[in-house]
Amino acid sequence: MSENGPIYLGIDFNDKSAMISYFKPNMDEPETVSTVAGSEAFSIPVILAKRKNLGMWYYGEEAVKMAKSSDLVCVDALLRRALAGEQIHIDDEVYDAEELLALFIKKLIQLTQRLGTINGFDKLVLCVERLSRDNMDLFWRIAGKLGLTKDQFMVIDHRESFYYYTFQQDERLWNRDVFLYCYERDLLYSYHLKRDMRTKPQVVTIIESQKKNLSGDKDLEFLRILNKSFENLIVSSVFLVGDGFEGDWMNQSLNFLCRGRRAFMGNNLFSKGACYAAATTALESWPFIYMGENEMKFNVSLKMKNRGNVEFYNLISAGKNWFEIEGECEVILSGTPEIDFWKQLPRSREASIETLELTDLPMRPDKTSRLRITAKPISVDKVEIEIKDLGFGEIFRGTDKNWKYTMTM
Repeated sequence: MSENGPIYLGIDFNDKSAMISYFKPNMDEPETVSTVAGSEAFSIPVILAKRKNLGMWYYGEEAVKMAKSSDLVCVDALLRRALAGEQIHIDDEVYDAEELLALFIKKLIQLTQRLGTINGFDKLVLCVERLSRDNMDLFWRIAGKLGLTKDQFMVIDHRESFYYYTFQQDERLWNRDVFLYCYERDLLYSYHLKRDMRTKPQVVTIIESQKKNLSGDKDLEFLRILNKSFENLIVSSVFLVGDGFEGDWMNQSLNFLCRGRRAFMGNNLFSKGACYAAATTALESWPFIYMGENEMKFNVSLKMKNRGNVEFYNLISAGKNWFEIEGECEVILSGTPEIDFWKQLPRSREASIETLELTDLPMRPDKTSRLRITAKPISVDKVEIEIKDLGFGEIFRGTDKNWKYTMTM
């Protein structure tokens, strides 16, 4: 942790541009960094340029300006190239696109330090429009290249960033439904955030609309979309993101938006939300649980005795990204050769019990079989359970026996 408290970084990243924000607990809200001091030009082009026969790399706007020079070789679309496993030839050297993507992200981090904004950080959260197994694995490999541990790095999508951003605002902005509209590259879509106030913690869901091209009178078309989206709902606030909202074309639609609700416009919401995600995960308690398309849909627990007290040990937690989580523990078996797993939906107070029988476990006296239990999600509603016999020290040697089972909710 830094001397003056933790420092969190948030990066909003796509194949064309990136934004980076930072946040410290003594700040009212995260600050977004511009490559031009005093400017709000937060978008940084995702491009690298290398001067021929020299080891110096340029990035972002500087690389764009220098791209016309015959002395430089430029590399763009770093994310797409890294996902494809491309190799890039410059002069007589070959570079992995993944290494160049790591270099670009490193330069983003260094930007905050070069401008004297912060010195070091405690956690970095990277945010992309949509998560997949491929890009998640790629970003975790890059985290390793940057020397970041599991506690220092996290990857989320735009919806989850919006979730964290929303609940760090004044409660009056989220006491009812909340909408975010994104309009860029001529396509408009929305996120509708809802929370179930009957549960504890409150379960939050986000519904994404289909992308739509506004045709004809954009103001009138957007007004129609808003009327249909808000029908029979009480909406506390609306956020507008994307360069499509620039200009003075919103007249009737903006008047409707501000009628009985708050509306905000800006393009750095997702990088700020990533900062809030980093800060929120450091909290001991949080009254919400987000259930997105990548989040586990149920809890898996073990009921056990610990120093004479009966307690539940949580192997897998609902609301955590299934790409990233894995649960493991070691237990001493008592009684019959079987283990009860407790499955529970976050909205339910009831749990179902699934019993796994350990067939062919060697016969031993009670409490002399030590087992390692590993739980690893293979989707949002399936968990692969593996149990390994470790024996009991020198008294009873462990065997090579493994039991595997796929648990479904």
